[in-house]
Formats: sequence, C-alpha cells, structure tokens
Amino acid sequence: MKKIIALMVVFFGWGTAYATVDNKLVASAEKYLNSVTGLTGGFVQTANGRSEQGTFSMLRPGRVRLDYDNMPVQLIADGQDLYFFDKSLDQITTVPITSTPAGILIRKNIDLQNADINVIETNDYDNVFVIHMNLRGQEGLGNMAVTFDKSPVRLNSWTVVDATGAKTDVVFNGLKAKSKFDKNYFQIQRHKTISTSGGDDYYD
Repeated sequence: MKKIIALMVVFFGWGTAYATVDNKLVASAEKYLNSVTGLTGGFVQTANGRSEQGTFSMLRPGRVRLDYDNMPVQLIADGQDLYFFDKSLDQITTVPITSTPAGILIRKNIDLQNADINVIETNDYDNVFVIHMNLRGQEGLGNMAVTFDKSPVRLNSWTVVDATGAKTDVVFNGLKAKSKFDKNYFQIQRHKTISTSGGDDYYD
C-alpha cells in the first residue's frame, strides 16, 4: 500500500507555499493547457535519490497513462477514475481522478484563476516559468509546481511535495502533440487464463 500511495503522490500530490503571483504567467499557462488535446513522450522521475523512467500519455478530457520501463506498474486515468495497476500482483487500486491535483491538467476546461485550484506562487526565469498550486481547502496534502518552457509555451516538468515534505521531480522529454490513440489505450488490459495448478492466473 505504501508503494501505491507513493507513486500516486508522485504524479498527483499537493502542498503549500506563499509568494507573489504574476497573473500574466498564470494566464499564459492556462491558455497553453486549454490548447492541448493530447500529448505523448518520455519522463524521468526522481525521488529519494532514485530515478525511474517511462512513457507518459494524456488525452483531454480526463485520460492519462504512465508506463514505467523498469517496474511492472501502470497509472491510468480513463476519464472518471485513476487506477494504479501492479501487474506483478495483479492488484488494482482506484481513486477518483477529481481527487488528484494533476487532474487539473486534463480537465475539459482548465481555470487556474477562479476554480478550486489555488495558484500560490509564480517564478519567472530566462527560459521557463513556474506555477505553484494547491487545492483549496486541502492545503495540508502538499503542493505541485509545474514548469513551462517560455518560447513556445509547453509543459517542461513538475515537482510534487507531499504532506510529509518529501519531494519528487518529474521531467518530460520529447513531448509531442497526439490526439489519436488506440481505442482501449487508456484502459487496463488484463487477460485471465486457467492455471493447471488449480487457480486462476492473469497475464498481459
């Protein structure tokens, strides 16, 4: 269970911070996110001194898929729920996508200024800018900082700090626009077979 929660927090956690907000940067991020239908590319996740990499795909509204190269796990959102699928255990854990912070990135209409998302800080650098946010009324759960390239504006990375202060960085690479995926791409695929040992086995 700790492994499941940790991986969900990596991509879908929140936190607190207090600083100035540049509404122009917020508007720029909001305009870009609303212009994106779908994306696919690679990611590198770093936490506790360990790095994992894999493939990231998203399709608005509501769909996300994360496949890790060296772990038998998937994170999949199908438009309603977020599923953590541990293939080695054939175990699925489900939470509502609306309860996760990254859900803001795949909403039908993304509103960073007047919705339940609280932008608490912005940082403006030479080539990138950063939007820090948390969920109104649930500030104690953590925070997420999303970094965008400036020219052109596009998703660069995000950093999640959970309620314990643990930090996870996710950097995207080779992201490309993609709006057409296989019909069941954002569905967990499980195939049941009959085991000769008397039990039921599952295989991909």
